[in-house]
Amino acid sequence: HHHHLCCYDRECVLQRVVMVRKKLSAREGRGWISGTLFCSHFRVAFVPQDGPKTDENADPMLLGDHDVALASVEKVVVVGPNRTKLVTSNTSLKFTPEELVIYCRDMRVVCFLFDRLTPDAQVIEMTHTIARTYQPPKPGSVLSFQNAALGSVEMKQFLSNRRHDAHMNWFESASDWEQELDRCGASSWRVSSVNDRFEMSTSLSRFIVVPQKVFDTELKKSFAHFNEGRIPRWCWRHPRGSDLLRMASFQNNIYHEKDDVRNLELVLFGSQSSLCVVVELGEELPSPADVQQAHGRLRALCLGDISTSVAVPDDRWLSTLESSHWLDYTRACLKKASEVACLLYGGGHLTVALQEAEDRDMSCVVSSLVQVMCDPHCRTQHGFQGLVQKEWVMGGHRFYSRFNYHRDNDKEEAPIFLLFLDCVWQLWFQFRSRFQLTDDFLLALHDSVQLPVFSTFLSNCQRERCRRSQNQGQCYTPVNGWTDAALPDSSSDQSDPPFPPVWDWALQYSKESQDRFTQPVPETPPIQPLLNGNLNTNLDTHRMSDSAPGSVFLLSRGTFSCPSNLLPWRSSSSSSLYKKSHRRAPSSETIPGLERILKAWTLAEGPHSVGSTSVDPYQPLLPLLMGPCLGLWRECYLRGALHAQAFSHPVSSNSAHPVERLAHQVQQLRNQLDHMTSHLATPTITDSNLNQNANNGTFLFSAPRPHRAPPPPISATPPSRTSLVDKHSFLFGPSAAEHGYCPAPKTTKLPPSSGRSLAS
Repeated sequence: HHHHLCCYDRECVLQRVVMVRKKLSAREGRGWISGTLFCSHFRVAFVPQDGPKTDENADPMLLGDHDVALASVEKVVVVGPNRTKLVTSNTSLKFTPEELVIYCRDMRVVCFLFDRLTPDAQVIEMTHTIARTYQPPKPGSVLSFQNAALGSVEMKQFLSNRRHDAHMNWFESASDWEQELDRCGASSWRVSSVNDRFEMSTSLSRFIVVPQKVFDTELKKSFAHFNEGRIPRWCWRHPRGSDLLRMASFQNNIYHEKDDVRNLELVLFGSQSSLCVVVELGEELPSPADVQQAHGRLRALCLGDISTSVAVPDDRWLSTLESSHWLDYTRACLKKASEVACLLYGGGHLTVALQEAEDRDMSCVVSSLVQVMCDPHCRTQHGFQGLVQKEWVMGGHRFYSRFNYHRDNDKEEAPIFLLFLDCVWQLWFQFRSRFQLTDDFLLALHDSVQLPVFSTFLSNCQRERCRRSQNQGQCYTPVNGWTDAALPDSSSDQSDPPFPPVWDWALQYSKESQDRFTQPVPETPPIQPLLNGNLNTNLDTHRMSDSAPGSVFLLSRGTFSCPSNLLPWRSSSSSSLYKKSHRRAPSSETIPGLERILKAWTLAEGPHSVGSTSVDPYQPLLPLLMGPCLGLWRECYLRGALHAQAFSHPVSSNSAHPVERLAHQVQQLRNQLDHMTSHLATPTITDSNLNQNANNGTFLFSAPRPHRAPPPPISATPPSRTSLVDKHSFLFGPSAAEHGYCPAPKTTKLPPSSGRSLAS
């Protein structure tokens, strides 16, 4: 085979087959596209025959539009005459495959059809080559994958000359953090470099934001009072004057000096608040193990059992989805974030401190969701990318352990970040006109996680990232701190390839694909901080003097309390001097005020209701969380569901799957209904109407239903909210009117209410 070592796009090609057809997804317009299939050490590449000619001078790309990275391959299945087989590196094939199906870790399923004229030996050889090369990752194979992807001289040269995207905030320097303080109008806070050498806390970033009044010398004494040294630090300020903080749990067995107590109080209350609400995240939110188990069940449901190619029966599909608990966990995160967003919006000058034992998982989720709900900037592509840098990358989320790229740390593995992306998708789905970023962007970020080549995800904290980048042109000197070293030729003697950030989208997506990452939205006026932003909540928010301590409340399970041992330095015997100066805060007056703020959300009354057209752009987007209102992110999780089904119904590849035909008929009927009702005076459902009806569930079905068929426990997609007609079609995605175009029929495996298989 003379072509075994020919180089395609600067890569060593192991195998090539011509006249292959690739099945196109719904997003790609369906049908088939012809071209050539290649396998290299890094990817399975498909080059369409009618595609644009490759430009020799074009920038190198990691992946083309039709490529699959071997690192994201989970399983390879071949389909022959009336049978399917799972292929591993030592499988012997007794038949010639007609179809090659690649299951990916990101829930894509990619399907290639071989031409009958292709020699059998070539088809079998290609199948074996892919099966041998993708083998499930071991520590060594990830390194070889990274080298295959980034190790070529051209790629190294190209990456070492790449500049950071200047449109987003990377939160890598003190000036980056100052820029964020300016943007939020948080003038009573400052950037501290007390952790510059990671001596105070190994997992915090080099720069943290603390109150102006606390000096670094005093601040140093605070770290010992918190788990891993993760002291309360500023994340974001609401224009109405309240601040969001994050912290780890308290270290209880520590003696509290008089000076420590003052500093701890200052750090917790900020410079101008006398009221702090500690939001405990441990009890009501899923543990990492819960998230890992739910995600595994979700994948098994959406991809079917690959080895036996058996899909979950249609009549059990929704109950299986519900029992995975994935949507329950999404709901729990959104609910907690909604409570915090309401407190920040309605509470005037208070601080809300998110507390989690380690402050590295759910606090990343909740703090980010709060900002997506409240800050229009975080709903733009660049603002969102900056948010992930701030709360996840610099916040010390253990990406490397949680994604377990080397498959050597199963105990720690948990896709917390993917749960967060699902929550953001739920917000996008309910408020898409308020987002500049699109679900295409969220999907691209979701899929990028599976490629172990991005610096964003390859470390657990900034300290690890800094160590890794030292041999890539950064060095540390005691005088100047981190500086860029002048390397004569950065590509010549680097052992490791330079890892690009995930935000360098041109490495994976064409210009056309990137254009779909955003949509135009109205400009948001710049933040105008309110000087006295108290919303008639009767909260006592006088400025804190050094002598009078503020009130601290715990928000847990939706209720406020004032436990005496909440702050260890207040309850410990060492701080008797503290008790003398402590004029007991009138909690009896404050708690009802705080509860009113939360009730405003749960009752969805007045200006807080979803989708209201009030003028305040910083009012939080509070999602509906009732069972049917949370949907399944079908464009992500159900991309491969039909392939899993196709095996149990070997319909000719060219004819539409029975579910597709049904979806198409439903779409046609809906179009006819829309056309007919547009001539009638149809009252439209407004968002606030929907909110008031949310408690009685009647808005899902208009006609009385027969007693035999119970309503499904969780709908696969939320009801759209455009017109009365659309109310009943929630199984088949958002209404066309909302998009402004008529979508191609969706190809999702959905359970019919009769409980019999549609295809049977």
